[in-house]
Amino acid sequence: MLTTLQTMAELHIQAKLVNLLNQDNIQLRNPPYTTEDSEAGQQSLQELAVNYAPIVCISVSEVASALESLRSQAVKSGMGNKTYRETCVELFLPKDLKKYTKKNYYLETKLDVLAQDIMDRITEQYGLKYIQLIFKGKTLTPEKRLDEQNVKNKSKMMVLRVSVPERKKQMLAVEEEKKTQDQSVQRTQKGFQILSERDGTNDPATTPFLEIADQKGNPLKIPHSEKKALILAMGFHEKGRALMKRKQYEAALGHLVQADDQFVKCDSKLLNTVDNYAVLQLDIVWCYRALEALSYLDDGKRRLQMAEDCFHNCYGDQQQRLMKIKGNARGEEVLFLRLYLLQSILAHMVGKERQATQKLKQAEDLYGRLCLDPGDIKELKDLGFSEQEARLGLRACHGNVAEAALHITHRRQEREEMKQKEREKRRMCVEGLATLRELGYSKKDAAWALLQTDGDMDGAYRMLLDSAVRTNNTELPINQSKVEQLTYPGFEPEVALRLTGENIQVANQVVLPPELLSPFPASSLSEEPSTTSESACRTRMHALFPGSGSQGEAPMDVDLVNEVLKDIPLHEEDYLDLTLEEESEVIDKMKSYLYKNSASSS
Repeated sequence: MLTTLQTMAELHIQAKLVNLLNQDNIQLRNPPYTTEDSEAGQQSLQELAVNYAPIVCISVSEVASALESLRSQAVKSGMGNKTYRETCVELFLPKDLKKYTKKNYYLETKLDVLAQDIMDRITEQYGLKYIQLIFKGKTLTPEKRLDEQNVKNKSKMMVLRVSVPERKKQMLAVEEEKKTQDQSVQRTQKGFQILSERDGTNDPATTPFLEIADQKGNPLKIPHSEKKALILAMGFHEKGRALMKRKQYEAALGHLVQADDQFVKCDSKLLNTVDNYAVLQLDIVWCYRALEALSYLDDGKRRLQMAEDCFHNCYGDQQQRLMKIKGNARGEEVLFLRLYLLQSILAHMVGKERQATQKLKQAEDLYGRLCLDPGDIKELKDLGFSEQEARLGLRACHGNVAEAALHITHRRQEREEMKQKEREKRRMCVEGLATLRELGYSKKDAAWALLQTDGDMDGAYRMLLDSAVRTNNTELPINQSKVEQLTYPGFEPEVALRLTGENIQVANQVVLPPELLSPFPASSLSEEPSTTSESACRTRMHALFPGSGSQGEAPMDVDLVNEVLKDIPLHEEDYLDLTLEEESEVIDKMKSYLYKNSASSS
C-alpha cells in the first residue's frame, strides 16, 4: 500500500501545481522552461518552484521535482515529442514490473496492426507469456487491428497477466483457436454457455440446471436470448468475485471485463432495476485500486458514476424501493462504503481535497455502523450458524444477536421450502412431459402446454386437444410472412402460430415466454412468479439439482459445468458479505494522507 500512497502523493502535488500553472497561463513545454532541444530550463524552473512552494505548502525541492515531471509529460504530449503524439500508445504494466520501469511504457506502433502483434512485442520484451490488453475497460481481440477497436494515438492500455493453462491436453482445441486467451476465462465462458443452453428436461437427479431468479430465489421470466447473455455475464462476474476473494486481482479483472461485455447485451431496463451492473462496476474499479492502476482515472470515474446512477435507479430515492422489496437496506450499505472510498481516492488524485475528505467522511461513518463485535459473531457461530450468516444477519438486524438468529433461521426455512417445491414441481413436469411425448406431441408443444397450466398434465393435455395440435413429425410449414407479423419478441413464433391455427391476432396475445425450452413452471414461496420491474432489486443464478452430469454428456463438458458451479455462491447475499479488512486499511491510509496535507496547509 506504501507504493500506492507514494503514487497518490506525486499525483496530488502535480494536480495542485497544474491548477497554479493554468491560473498563471504557464506552459512548461515552452521557453524559458524548456529549451529548443527539449531540455529543462533549470533556472526558470527553480524560480517557479521557489514561488509555488509556499502556496502548496511543500518543500522547494519537491515542487521542483514535480514541475520537472510535469514538464517532461508536457513535452511528450505536445509538439516537443511528435513521435509520441503521432505513433505511440501508453501501456500500464503489471505492478511487479514497475520496479524495473519507473514510468509507464510508451510503445511506438502503427494502428493498422493486429492487437496480437502488440502482445507479441510485450511478451518478447518483458517475458509475459499469457497477457490481455485492456482498453477503456474492454479486452482487445487479438485477431483484430488496433484501429478497428477504436484505439488511437496516445491511447492508454492496461497489460494484464492471465493464468497459465494447467490442463493442456483438455484445452488444446481452445488454445489452437485462441492461443492468447486466458484459460480461466475460456473455461468459464464454455461452462456457462453449456448451462445457458440446457432446457431443464433432463433427469433432475443428475443434471444441473440454471435459473435466473430474484434476490430471494423467485424465478424471473426473461427473453431467451437475453437470458443466455445474462447467464454468461453473471457467470463471469461470479468467477471474478471468487478470484477477488483470493486476492488474484489480475485474473479477476480479466473475468470482470468479460462480464461487462455480456451485460451490455441485456435489456437496459433490466440493468436499471437490479443492482448487478452497479456492483460489477464497483468490482472493476476495486481491482484497479488493488493493481495500483489508479492512473486509469477516466475509466474509473466513468464506472463509478454508472454505479452510482444504477444504485439510485434500482434502490430508489432514500432507498425506498429497496426497503419495500427487502424490508431493510443495511446489507447494501457495504456497497456504498466501497463507492465512497473509491470516489475519495479518485478525487484526491486530481487534487480535489475537499471532495476527497467529504467522501472519506461518508465512508468512515458507514464503516462505523457496519463494524461488528467479534463476540456477537462467535455467539451466533456457537448456535450453529456460519460466519457468513452471522455477519449478514447482524448487519440486517442492527447488531442485535437475538433478532439476527431469528432472521437467519427464517431465511434457512424459506430456502428449504423453496427447494422442496422445486423438486416436486420439476418431478411432475418431467413426468408430464414424458407422458405427452408418448401421446405424440412434440417436445415444444408439450413444454408450452405444461408451462401454461403450471405443470398440470391433465390441463396441458386438454389444452393441446383444444388446439388440435398433433405433430407425429408431420407438421406443416408455417407461413413465414405471418411469423414476421408477430410483435412479441420473447417467444417461439412457429409454435404460437401452430397452437392458434395461424391466427396472428390470437398468437400475439399468447403468453409464450422463452422458458418454452424450459418447461418447468416458476417456483417460489408465493403463488406468482417474480418480475424484474416490480419485485426484484437483484438477479442471481439459482443452481437447481447440481449433479454429476447426464448420461451421454462429454466428460470435459461435465468437468466444465462442475467447475463453474463451484463459483456460484450458495447464499443469495454473498456479494454483500465483506469482512471490511481491506476497507479498514484503505480508510487508515487515506486518513493519514489527507490529514497530513490538511495540517501542512494550515
